[in-house]
Amino acid sequence: MGQPLREMLISHDTNETRVALLEDRELVELYIERPKRSVVGNVYLAKVKDVLPGMQAAFVDIGLEKNAFLHVDEVVSPEGVEGLPRRDIQSLLKSGQQVMVQVLKDPMGTKGARVTTEITLPGRFLVLMPFSEFVGVSRKVDDAERDRLHAAIAPHVPEGMGAIVRTVASGVSERDLVSDLEFLLRLWRRVSRQSDEALAPEVVYTEMDLALRLVRDVFSSEYKRLVIEDKTTHDKVVSFMKRTSPQLVKRVQLHKDRQALFDVYRLQSAIESALTRTVTLPSGGYVAIDRTEALTAIDVNTGKFVGRKNLEETIYQTNLEAADEIARQLRLRDIGGIIVIDFIDMEDSFHRAEVTRRFNLALERDRTRTRVTEISKLGLVEMTRKNVTDGLYGLLTEACPGCSGEGRILSSATRRIAVERRLREILLNGRASAYLFGVNPKTYRLLMAPGLNLVPALRASTGKKVVIVEDESCAPAEVKVLIEGKAGMSE
Repeated sequence: MGQPLREMLISHDTNETRVALLEDRELVELYIERPKRSVVGNVYLAKVKDVLPGMQAAFVDIGLEKNAFLHVDEVVSPEGVEGLPRRDIQSLLKSGQQVMVQVLKDPMGTKGARVTTEITLPGRFLVLMPFSEFVGVSRKVDDAERDRLHAAIAPHVPEGMGAIVRTVASGVSERDLVSDLEFLLRLWRRVSRQSDEALAPEVVYTEMDLALRLVRDVFSSEYKRLVIEDKTTHDKVVSFMKRTSPQLVKRVQLHKDRQALFDVYRLQSAIESALTRTVTLPSGGYVAIDRTEALTAIDVNTGKFVGRKNLEETIYQTNLEAADEIARQLRLRDIGGIIVIDFIDMEDSFHRAEVTRRFNLALERDRTRTRVTEISKLGLVEMTRKNVTDGLYGLLTEACPGCSGEGRILSSATRRIAVERRLREILLNGRASAYLFGVNPKTYRLLMAPGLNLVPALRASTGKKVVIVEDESCAPAEVKVLIEGKAGMSE
């Protein structure tokens, strides 16, 4: 598998910023930031609200709607408490205490943000760790280059601090590395000073906006071009690149076409497909992706693919295609947490090994940390993928008001029976002799279906005058009493 043609596209308007990463003109990652932006990476001076020994954790106020969650494993022991039990949260934090924290995960659903006191400040080539003494290099860098980069930066890192050299630093000179380190040290001094002067809860460091953050973290010599639709964003990115990677500035282009950038690259259909439950494979098979509160379940099916030789070969080819597509969908949808994949059962052990190898190879392109287990006895592949945001699905969709987010609606028969039961209940318990009811138009058609004779039956069983009309404001199984009165009410 050769290196793909990589491109980055940035679209910005008053409503949102979108950054698309393409490989061979295919959308593989999409990031969207709206006015209520992500807080991942922000550093806050927080106030400890509750210390929970039973959970070995604390809830801290960082100024957001929900308190943030801080686990004992994410607490760096403060000065003067060496030797105290590492896992005793009460030894490390007290209610009302002020503590500097950094957001690891955005608030999701009913949960607040997840934070750590292990502060990290990312630069173009390095990540500074003020409270760690570890100096390392990205595992994605080959051995010889890793040794060179480590030798180049290690002598310059101040005692008591640590740093990680990023993948994008491959081939970078010692001078550029040291320059980035000096910038991060100045930034840390500023953050420390703001923290000393702040009153919790208060933000003391705000991460870069989406466009600059992805250019800093992702854009490298592996990308053929970076195309930006908005001139202000373009100028800001070019200014940043001139300071950090001047050799890549020529790859940054301003989109001047009248047609929108994402339309030129025909990305809208790919974005819409990332919200569907099923994804079609080239052969005619498909992958079904279902989200639950605990995990994401992915099922592989042969669909319309009937193969050419035999069943085992058909299944094998479908699973190979699914391995590539699932890896792409994990990146595109930014699915995190526990993921269980049900590939189609294969009898041939070689085929099982090849599908696993193909899947792991496809995952190597994923920048987010993943961990994959062997195929289980039930034929399932279990994996985890680092969960930072609510994913594309969580950002672009909301719970259906008709089914309250269940993903299914009441059947026609269930709606008809529920509404008929409710009508009968009102008539039997009500004191009026005549009623005008309103129901949803679709439900009305069910109630008035030929042969049902609902209204005459209600009149006969209750002795009351009944009229039912369509009401657009009614939910599918709702009944509204529009008028109640005497039996002389006209129809």
